Amino acid sequence: MKSATQFLTALAQAISTMNLYKEGHPARERALDAAFDRMRLLQEEVPHPGFTFLGNEIIFQQRPLRDLKSWDWGSRFASVGVQRLELLGPISREEMEGFLDEVLRRLSGSSTDSSEARQMKATNLRYGSVGMRGREDRLGSETLATATLAFTLREEADAIRWLHGEVQEERGLQLVEAEAVVRSLSVAMHGDQAFLIPLLRLKQFDQYTTTHALNVSILTMALAEFIGLAPKEVRSFGIAGLLHDLGKVKVPDEILNKAGKLTEEERRIMNSHPTEGAKIILATEQHLDLAAVVAYEHHIKLNGGGYPKLSFPRKCHQASDLTHVCDVFDALRTDRPYRAALETTEVMRILSEGAGSEFDPDLTHAFVRMIQNWETRIAELGDEDEALPLGVAHLLGSGKGVAPGDDAPPPGPDPTAEPVGAGGG
Repeated sequence: MKSATQFLTALAQAISTMNLYKEGHPARERALDAAFDRMRLLQEEVPHPGFTFLGNEIIFQQRPLRDLKSWDWGSRFASVGVQRLELLGPISREEMEGFLDEVLRRLSGSSTDSSEARQMKATNLRYGSVGMRGREDRLGSETLATATLAFTLREEADAIRWLHGEVQEERGLQLVEAEAVVRSLSVAMHGDQAFLIPLLRLKQFDQYTTTHALNVSILTMALAEFIGLAPKEVRSFGIAGLLHDLGKVKVPDEILNKAGKLTEEERRIMNSHPTEGAKIILATEQHLDLAAVVAYEHHIKLNGGGYPKLSFPRKCHQASDLTHVCDVFDALRTDRPYRAALETTEVMRILSEGAGSEFDPDLTHAFVRMIQNWETRIAELGDEDEALPLGVAHLLGSGKGVAPGDDAPPPGPDPTAEPVGAGGG
């Protein structure tokens, strides 16, 4: 949107001018007036505009500002803790100037002097770390309140729902948004100067695909980092985890949401989602070959079982094996129409027993160690709008919703039923 681009440009120009001229100088005042005017014009068009600064990407209201791609001010804002900027209502010129003063202080490496800083009351201009809610930065605050921040994945969930909708409407895979979500998740995982695994708990059954995609992306990045992969690989694995179930946009809702056992034809359609997902990814982005491979392989067991069936047994890609473990973990800890969510200890037992047959043993044992070692760094979000504080240690109890039936038949006496660990996302 043109008004959003003009506002950010005016904001950056104001900060640059403020760095050159002291308070009261005509050039400084003109720059501040221009930024304030652009802000008011933007708010006339969009009542509550919000910006996210993620590396070289600027996200405005869940969509990238392509006119500002590689705009260096985005990375400057993010580097000083302004990864998210929201205008929630009327903002005075003084409040805006106080915000710009604080940004300038941070950019120059100066700590806020509370005797000189404008001591502002609660303001509608909010800024802080992306993926975090709770105690937002206030104008005149001395430091970012990182230790007491709470976390939410609401915006990331909204972006994934939009992305899935675009694919469902055959408008293609929007890679920029997928990459922005993964970067946002990475920021949330590292935003407290200590590693965090923020997982979203299912609220309603029809939100399962979104919730599961986010959780698997987070878990794959966490495990990739735990086993020592390089940052670039971690992000690639995160993209693959986010898109691993993309093929389910081709599965009818009545099959995805069916509470009872799937018929043979319904099972065939459900089991086609790995192939469909790989096709969608490759048709949109040829260079996403890793994500396509993971989408195709993430239900193939180490012993050759699972689906799609391979004509010739072979080793799956490491990213596929890693995603498989994370996929099943998140699926088993979530309520399903045919069973309640399992306790974490039971999920760990299933994973451990499947190591060497269904799951890669090294990756499975690493995953178990990761959950055990980082138990106090797991934050489970009970609702997209209700974030829990850092360090939730009850470790992922059962969800409160019902998830759509997807990959495992309900338990029972049927001898053809797959084992409980055979499901996944």
